[in-house]
Order: sequence, then C-alpha cells, then structure tokens
Amino acid sequence: MASTVSNSQGFEARNNGAFRSPEPGFGDSDGAELVSVSWNQDYSCFSSGTSHGFRIYNCEPFKETFRRELKDGGFKIVEMLFRSNILALVGGGPNSQYPSNKVLIWDDHQSRCISEFSFRSEIRAVKLRRDRIVVVLEHKIYVYNFMDLRLLHQIENLANPRGLCCLSHHMNTSVLACPGVRRGEVRVEHFGLNMVQIINAHDSNIACMTMTLDGLLLATASTKGTLIRIFNTMDGTRLQEVRRGTDRADIYSIALSPNVQWLAVSSDKGTVHIFSLRVRVSGEDSHSTEHETSSNSLQALVTPASGVNPGSSLSFLRGVLPRYFSSEWSFAQFHVPEVTQFFAAFGAQNTIAIIGMDGSFYRCSFDPVNGGEMTQLEYVRFLKPETLR
Repeated sequence: MASTVSNSQGFEARNNGAFRSPEPGFGDSDGAELVSVSWNQDYSCFSSGTSHGFRIYNCEPFKETFRRELKDGGFKIVEMLFRSNILALVGGGPNSQYPSNKVLIWDDHQSRCISEFSFRSEIRAVKLRRDRIVVVLEHKIYVYNFMDLRLLHQIENLANPRGLCCLSHHMNTSVLACPGVRRGEVRVEHFGLNMVQIINAHDSNIACMTMTLDGLLLATASTKGTLIRIFNTMDGTRLQEVRRGTDRADIYSIALSPNVQWLAVSSDKGTVHIFSLRVRVSGEDSHSTEHETSSNSLQALVTPASGVNPGSSLSFLRGVLPRYFSSEWSFAQFHVPEVTQFFAAFGAQNTIAIIGMDGSFYRCSFDPVNGGEMTQLEYVRFLKPETLR
C-alpha cells in the first residue's frame, strides 16, 4: 500500500513501485537520441540519458557498464550516487512519458522505483550524497534526508534555469553551494556549522560552479565566461582568478582535480583549458571534523613540482595597466569541436576525461611541468553516429 506524504509546498513522496520497470537490454537501440550526460561524484564514470532510457559508462578503462531500455521514453536527468545501484531519474527528451516535474529514485539492484518526489514546476537538477537528496527547481532548492525522505531545508534563490548546485561529499562536512538571491551571488550553506556564507563572486549571473569534495573550495564562472574565480567557502575569500579568454563564452563545465592542484574549464569556444592552482588544503586528516575546520586551513602557494600559468609580459605593470595584463592564462589546452557541449573531469596521473553531447568520449594527458597542447590518449563514440539525430 502506498504511503504518501504531502505538504503546502506541493511535495509528494511515495514509497512504492509506481514507476514502470525498465526492460533490460544490451543491444543497440534503434534511433536512440542522446538527451543528457552527467558525471558521478568522483568522475570515475558517467551516465547518459537517451530517448529510450539510460546507460552507465566506466571511464578507466572505458566500457559500457549497463543500460536500461524503456518503451515509454527517456530521461533528461540521470544522477548517479558514486558507483552504487541508486540513481535519480527525471523524464525528458523526445516523446518521454515520464514527467519533468517528478524525481524517481531508482534501485537498479531491485529493478524498481523506491520513492518519488513530485513538484508543481519543472525540475532543473537533482544532486545526491549518501545522506541527502537535493532537488533544484528554478527558484527554490529542497533538501531531503535520504533515509526517511524528510524535508530538512528549503532555499530560495535567483532564477536558476541551469539548475546550478554543488554538494560536498565527505561525511565529515555538509556543504551546499547555489546561486544567491542577487545577480552574481553564491550562497554557501555549511549545514554542520549552521552557518551561511554569501560570496559576491561576479558582476554577471553565475553560469557554472563546482566545489571540492570536502566543500572547502568553490570555483565559479559568470555568463560573461572570461574569468574563473576560486573562493574559500568558509569566509568567502577570493584565493585566485584565472582567465579563459577575452571574448564572451558559455562555460559548460568547471572541474577541480582531487589534489586541488589543477582546474579544468570547457566552453562553447571549442577548447578545454587546464589551469595551475596556487591553493591547497593543508593540515587535513581523516580524523578532522567540520567543526575543527577553519579558513586558516586554506593556504596560497606555488607548487614547485608543477608549472605556472602564463601571464602577460607586461604583468610587472600590475596596478598601472588594466587588469587584463596581469591575468593568469591557461597552462594546457585540448581542442574539441565547437558544435556541441563538452564536459571535462580529471582522471588519474595528469589525465583529463571529456564527454560530449555528440556521443564522444576523449581521454588525454597534459605535461604537469611544461603544459601546452594536451596529448589525446583515447577516443570512443559511446553513442554511435548513426543513432544520433
């Protein structure tokens, strides 16, 4: 018997099997169209939503892990929970019978839907961590406890059509970052500390953001797309600023390497840029807690073992010439077609993985000392060209 909980915000949760079970299949789907791609939390694999269901891929080595084919359409959001059997699904794409205002929590081990969340407006994003489910609408974010689906927090924000939201994933920190209520503002919720930090990140609206897994560092870009800024989430201090270019660009992704030594940016200009970072988290160990963490644990430094971002030859005139001349430019680059969206993430041993909405996967390496043009190591068409429309 379905157990339903509703409240004045229009939220509804059902612990039942109302979602029609996908029929497993491992042959190519005729005419499957790619609707979305999304990394898991540690970038070790990614999901693709198609017009006929969804597929999961491992990155190193690259292989399709499994797929689920549906008769009733596909999904625009397929959010993984690391490598677990739990996924969050939101309907979308051509002729999908699954509504875009409902989140389905899918247990692939049991091959059934274990809960549903319904809202009055379209869902822009869903973020998962092991103890939380976060649903992003255009003007509001809902945070639920994973175990009992209890609503814990509601956050109002400026119009957020991109569904921007970041979560920390260390169990000893509970941090959420999202657009604030004013243009260019980021709201950082430190739930474990019962603290909110407002960061005035840019003059224009926020276009893209990411956080380190511990939630201590935040990287942002605006709709202008020329500068990427890195902040301390504890006190809002700006730690570094790097320049992608001088002309406007639509930033598709920002990624921070696990050792916080590198930053990757992809945009509609057809280049994936790598920047060297001068910040690190020091004094951390596995026994630290969120209440022991302070902004003093973030220190600026130049890492001797890695290269430095190039700057203008006139950078010595900093403060006299416009800020452009003192900018830090990208350390390494990789070129991809400009015709579609690409999303970058860091792999092992100075490698980058890139997935595209044209069904392509790249893995390339960069020289951590000299930088320059990256070397392509692998190219795979994970959704064959003839199945793309």
